[in-house]
Order: sequence, then structure tokens, then C-alpha cells
Amino acid sequence: MIKLINSESILTPCMTQRILIIEDHADIRRLIRMTLEFEDHEIHEAVNADEGLAAVRRIRPQLLLLDIMMPGTMDGLDLCRLVKSDPSLGQPLVVLLTARGQSQDIEAGNNAGADAYLLKPFSPLKLIETINNLGTRPTDAP
Repeated sequence: MIKLINSESILTPCMTQRILIIEDHADIRRLIRMTLEFEDHEIHEAVNADEGLAAVRRIRPQLLLLDIMMPGTMDGLDLCRLVKSDPSLGQPLVVLLTARGQSQDIEAGNNAGADAYLLKPFSPLKLIETINNLGTRPTDAP
């Protein structure tokens, strides 16, 4: 079998997407998981950016749903910058999920390399719409 990989190709929203939710609040992780379970996604979770980085290395997600303010040695912006600057991590798309909605916060997210910025509280439909509008890139993981 021949497997063609084009780093610029986008999967359609109906294809399975490997998504990593990195959020320190269990209730928000649960809401996101419940929202995405109705779509065709492989969902993984991490409770902080440090755990998230380990999960990115292990599962090679196509999309990160990433909180900004979390405990640990890194916050979400740090992890976003790291993931976007290191091609060996698969260059997943990143959606920042945060209550911080000032213009300087959004600019910081854009400067960190985020592909989208979603303000909390967000509706489940808005989350699905944001993910579908981004699409995902295939990774080299099976």
C-alpha cells in the first residue's frame, strides 16, 4: 500500500481526528468530551501543560484544545509556542480555550501560534463549528 502524505492537505470534518484536550478543570474537560463524542473523534485528555506535552509526544494529536491558565511549569501559551516551534511534535492545530478575552490576550495567543481562540464560556455548537472550520492535518502516527 502507498501512503501519500502532503503536509498542506486538510482532512474533511467527517474523518477521524485525534484530539487532545488540555484543561485543568474536570467539568470543562467533560463538557468538551461530551460535545465531541457525537462526532467521529479519538479524544485524549491532560490536566496541565506538562502532562499535555508528554501526551503530544506520545499520541501525536492533530488538534489541541488548550486552556491558557493552568498550574504547572508551563501555561497554555508556553505549550502552544513549544508545539508550534518544534516540527518533531507533528505541528498540530491549536485552539486556545480561555476566559481571557482582552485584545492583548488574543494577540498573545496569535503570537504563540494559535490557530483559533475560543472564549469561555463557549457553546458546544461553537466548539464544533470552530473545529470543523479549521479541519485537521494528517499526522505520521497510525
